[in-house]
Amino acid sequence: MSTSALATIARALVAPGKGLLAADESSGTIAKRFSEIDLPSTEENRRAYRDLLLTAPGIEPYLSGVILFDETIRQAASDGKPFAQVLSARGIIPGIKVDGGTVPMPGFPEEVVTEGFDNLRKRLQEYLQMGARFAKWRAVIRIGYGLPTAENLLANSHGLAHYAALCQEVGLVPIVEPEVLMDGDHDLDRCHAVTTRVLDAVFSQLRAQRVALEAMVLKCNMVVTGEDAAVQASVERVAERTLACLKAVVPPLIPGIAFLSGGQSAEAATAHLNAINKSRPLPWNVTFSYGRALQEPVLRAWLGKPANRAEGQRQLLRRLRLNGAAAMGAYAPAMEIDEIAV
Repeated sequence: MSTSALATIARALVAPGKGLLAADESSGTIAKRFSEIDLPSTEENRRAYRDLLLTAPGIEPYLSGVILFDETIRQAASDGKPFAQVLSARGIIPGIKVDGGTVPMPGFPEEVVTEGFDNLRKRLQEYLQMGARFAKWRAVIRIGYGLPTAENLLANSHGLAHYAALCQEVGLVPIVEPEVLMDGDHDLDRCHAVTTRVLDAVFSQLRAQRVALEAMVLKCNMVVTGEDAAVQASVERVAERTLACLKAVVPPLIPGIAFLSGGQSAEAATAHLNAINKSRPLPWNVTFSYGRALQEPVLRAWLGKPANRAEGQRQLLRRLRLNGAAAMGAYAPAMEIDEIAV
């Protein structure tokens, strides 16, 4: 696929008012989510849950794409149609998580690197044939005493760029996800400094490995206070510092940024996204690529019970509408309780 064709898909993924659903939890992660509602993590329960998400009525105006897990892209909806085809038929772009998760970095036991390069080119080609049009790879950066190290930044940024180059070679749009974790008691200044270093390292490697920046999407964290910090930054300060960081290091050439929620509550993730988009126009389209911040209300409503399926789907549509508004800077906290508005 040509760079221009990939760039068209990348722009569609970050279209104004639309965002992505990250439904790419590994079997271990989804098991933890299901345990919170006392639901066994069987293959059929996982399929039924993804079926609930991907067939929910009315989501098309707010959802540009869905990131799937390997198991999910091989599964089918209740009518027998593969999930990738279900999404494509609705005008929603199917994507796939291709990294293999994190492991301790040799010689740096407090830091992690991402696995998954074995047969990656072959796997990308297979996913393309199965209907995926973009992929995602996540690198994890920890803030701590002396962390992150320069060595860890180099290892993770090099890996992200290598993955992105392979995606574009095969014909998939890469979503490049460097996540600075919220874990810890760091303040806003520390998160700003680390996030700036991380993104600068990532784009340095992307350029070095000749990745077409116009044919990729950045998925990154917002600049937020550590979850254990004594004082949490205001919504306005988070937006201000996030934009200052991004404008300093993210090239205008990329089509857009899809933020991860990174452990924020559903309401906080929406409020922060909205505050950032209050500064529109920006050099790039800015939207959401949320997992738990979209799915937690769904799980609480569904509880694994077929009778609750419609309510679970309603909760998904509700949060998508709210985040779609936030992606345009048109969200208000009152919408959280105003059923008519959503």
